[in-house]
Amino acid sequence: MERSGKIDILARTPFAPGTIVVVTLGNPREKLWGAVLSLTAEGLSLCGIELASFEDLISMVKEGEPFTPSVVFFPMHRLERMELDLPDGSIPSLSQRFTGKTNLDPAEVLVRQPLGRLRASEARR
Repeated sequence: MERSGKIDILARTPFAPGTIVVVTLGNPREKLWGAVLSLTAEGLSLCGIELASFEDLISMVKEGEPFTPSVVFFPMHRLERMELDLPDGSIPSLSQRFTGKTNLDPAEVLVRQPLGRLRASEARR
């Protein structure tokens, strides 16, 4: 897809499932980085990590170590801010930093982890 097509899609549905975001929560205050699974009037479902663990995640992925991102639901009253993980001028986005250090797409890495666990648990039934 060409760049203008991606921009059109983002303009219509900026927080669609699979979109990488940075989330700030209140009570208690937390910051997370991850992929949107669902956004409804009730709240946000996210697959991701605490922002403070970002560099540790990169190290684990580069070393081939297993990791398990959190799959969580936050009620809307806890959501203070959610922003697209985009570059800011010459400062790369977290997604760009992740890709630059691991050669992997963060959306694929984050979303495939919970889907793989879900499929494995369904297969055991």
